[in-house]
Amino acid sequence: MSTRTLLGEDTDAPVRRSVLPGGLRVITEAVPTVRSVAVGVWVGVGSVDERPAEAGSTHYLEHLLFKGTLRRNALDISASIEAVGGDLNAFTAKEFTCYYARVLDADLPLAVDVLADMVTSSLVEAAEVDNERDVVLDEIAMRDDDPADAVHDLIAARMWGDTPLGRSILGTVESITGMRRDTVHQYYRQHYRAPNIVVAAAGNVTHEQVVKLVLDTFSVGDFLTGDAAPAQPRIGGPAPPADTGVVLAQRQTEQANLLLAMPGLTRNDERRFALGVLNAALGGGMSSRLFQQIREERGLAYSVYSFAAQHAPAGLFGVYVGCQPKKATQVLELTRTVLADVAESGFDDDELARGKGQMRGGLVLGLEDTSARMSRLAKAELVYGDLLSVDELLARIEAVTMDDVRSLAAELLTSPPALAVVGPFDDASRFEPTLR
Repeated sequence: MSTRTLLGEDTDAPVRRSVLPGGLRVITEAVPTVRSVAVGVWVGVGSVDERPAEAGSTHYLEHLLFKGTLRRNALDISASIEAVGGDLNAFTAKEFTCYYARVLDADLPLAVDVLADMVTSSLVEAAEVDNERDVVLDEIAMRDDDPADAVHDLIAARMWGDTPLGRSILGTVESITGMRRDTVHQYYRQHYRAPNIVVAAAGNVTHEQVVKLVLDTFSVGDFLTGDAAPAQPRIGGPAPPADTGVVLAQRQTEQANLLLAMPGLTRNDERRFALGVLNAALGGGMSSRLFQQIREERGLAYSVYSFAAQHAPAGLFGVYVGCQPKKATQVLELTRTVLADVAESGFDDDELARGKGQMRGGLVLGLEDTSARMSRLAKAELVYGDLLSVDELLARIEAVTMDDVRSLAAELLTSPPALAVVGPFDDASRFEPTLR
């Protein structure tokens, strides 16, 4: 086992990292001023790792790991954490899966034991696969019933097509209906291996305590044996070609849900700090350019924001607007005008300052929460390959210049866009002129 300090070597709140036998990694951040601990087991597998026939397997498996192990049934898993007032949950992303708990510091041994049991010893029984099928199908239906949610999957499919990034994390009705226990169990055994796992913890803990707990609870069979190296972070990779045009999902909704998107930056692009400032100033809050011009000055929409989705091989930059259907064309035309103006002229000094301030405040205030600190550690290990200190991050934000933002805006906001629409429309071609 090898251990090193990543940050804060001379403080009482260091960040330390150990590589255990088998290649499993443990990363901790001591926060001695709190009485809680957030601990997560992060697995470097997401929906981008699925073959078409496995679509939705990662998310399906996330559900199934709560259904029982050799030592606990489904009730035992949930009740054990709830009995001590803790939270236990999980989520699936395109490039990783996370199982996490937040408990009192005294209950950390229980939390690690439950999480390790789920991740290493799930039964994935055929009966549970069948029982959970309808739950996952209900989740897909719930996504379809929420147009503000559905439009995000729709734009990914429009831009990236039938590629790993373009497919929904949830899978499809057809893939989930056809999913069998053998498929999910094989996927589990293939990807849930020690080199692919990071255990991250933040709160009132010591690194030695967490390492001992992980060694005790993950030593199932040959799980923590051998000299395998940890999996490499997800960086780069072949980018799927980005498509343009309009995709429409007709729904009898009271509101039109519009998502205009263009190719963005990869997650490790050095310009990501300039992108954060651009996003904040353009559509990141009530003082942003889009919010002011679309909602405040003209009252054309209730909800309007911009966002950046960044993955290892590709990213997108998007603007979402929810408005009355009769105003959809006007809103899209105004949005394109705002984007073109920012691409040509950038922002003024006040907008740039607010953009930086939003990023700084969001970063520091977010780290008041141990769960956010835990997530930062794991993502740095799994997907970034580097952990920057808070001071380094703040310095990177402060170093963003007006020219950085203007240059990036000119590149991203002038790219040919794609448009996803969910609402009471029967003809996608009516929106095509707004993309020219």
